Amino acid sequence: MTITTTPPSSPVRRGRVTGRLRIRTMPGRIRALAALAALAVLVVLLVTTLTVRDARDGLRVIGHDAGPQVVATGDLYFALSDMDAQLADALLIGGDPGLAGRRAAALRLYEQRRSEANGALLQGSRLAGSDPTEQRNAQAMLDALGRYERLAGQALLTDENSRHAAGPPPSAVTALYRQATDLMKLDVLPKAYNLTLDNGTKVRRTYEAKRSAVLRGRIWVVLTGLLLIVVLAGVQVYFATRFRRLVNPFLALATVGTLVLVVVSVALLSSEAGRLRTAKEDGFDSVLALSRARAISNSAHADESRYLLDPGRADTYEQVYLDKSEAILYVPAGNLDTYYSLLDEKIGGSDFLGFYGTEAHHITLPGQQAALRKVLSGYQKVQNDDRTIRLVATGDRRRALTVKLAGGTDDFDAYDKALVALKDLHGRAFDRAIASGDHGLRGWNAILPGAAVVLIILILAGVRPRLSEYR
Repeated sequence: MTITTTPPSSPVRRGRVTGRLRIRTMPGRIRALAALAALAVLVVLLVTTLTVRDARDGLRVIGHDAGPQVVATGDLYFALSDMDAQLADALLIGGDPGLAGRRAAALRLYEQRRSEANGALLQGSRLAGSDPTEQRNAQAMLDALGRYERLAGQALLTDENSRHAAGPPPSAVTALYRQATDLMKLDVLPKAYNLTLDNGTKVRRTYEAKRSAVLRGRIWVVLTGLLLIVVLAGVQVYFATRFRRLVNPFLALATVGTLVLVVVSVALLSSEAGRLRTAKEDGFDSVLALSRARAISNSAHADESRYLLDPGRADTYEQVYLDKSEAILYVPAGNLDTYYSLLDEKIGGSDFLGFYGTEAHHITLPGQQAALRKVLSGYQKVQNDDRTIRLVATGDRRRALTVKLAGGTDDFDAYDKALVALKDLHGRAFDRAIASGDHGLRGWNAILPGAAVVLIILILAGVRPRLSEYR
């Protein structure tokens, strides 16, 4: 008699069959739906977290990293320009006893600007952190500034020993000043501008990348949130159909919670994108442009002094003055006389280009229009003073210096204060946008995981009674 035995089925195959049976059973389906809903929650969490991180990175770079570096180097550019302007005034005044107070004031301001330039360099160096390239640039700036200060000191000492009357100094002083001002214009200021340019490029690229990422992420938050709502609604309908329960309260709460989370997240991301735009376009861009306008205005004011100080380069300084004036407020003029006339015609409107043309075409802040009008009025007075000084200088350079010191300097100071007030208006808008953005993101590192945990708990609580029916 032959006994035939049937070999036991493979454990692997039995496991597979069991797995299929589990999915095909009601408890298996319920668990699969719960897992799908939990996975959708995690997807929403991941997408929202990454988008919030992009917003936070954008605020950090623009508001706390490269942005402040650019502002610091913009202040550096102004301080360096004004150092050379005050040096020119001091040399132009010379040993005239009647103008000794003016000379002392110019030297005090020279020292103040030197201290501000060193402070701005140190601030820029601190903000650069351990970046070797930026540290090398800062060191190169310090070295070039040291060379300038040595030449400036030699020019001042030679000038004091000459005791010349107000007006062009002796040729030895002029030669030393030419070396100093050439070093400033051709080496020191370009290095300062390159620092500003490099960090400005970093700010622009970060802004474009991060704001676009936030706007794209906002769309993905909506899509993944809708997906989660659809999954939860599907589970709700499935339970209503299979178990004749009209509403599962826990799943209903999870659905409402998802809707609230998505709406709040989208509102937050929209606000953060808007704050990034305000900080960059209404704050940072204008602060940088107006800082440049102030530095160039100051440098042009110094060219007025250089025009009187160095007759051998008078034509060059006159052309440079025109070039700088057109960078500040551009009207199509081939010479200064035409520029003066066109400026008087255009100053009341906005039909001009340059830094102030850009500002006039981007009025977005309360009080900005009035502040800009004050700047333009002051700039017009400065140009009218310049026209008078050059007319007088054709006959008597010493008298032209007296005219410059008597009224031109005061008008320029008033113009400079108006320009600083306008720049500060944009600076406050920048600070508010960054502070508001930081405040809006506060706590979201905990809110998002907490919300995900709550939703998953609600989902599990919603499916648990149905699973218990099969025990």
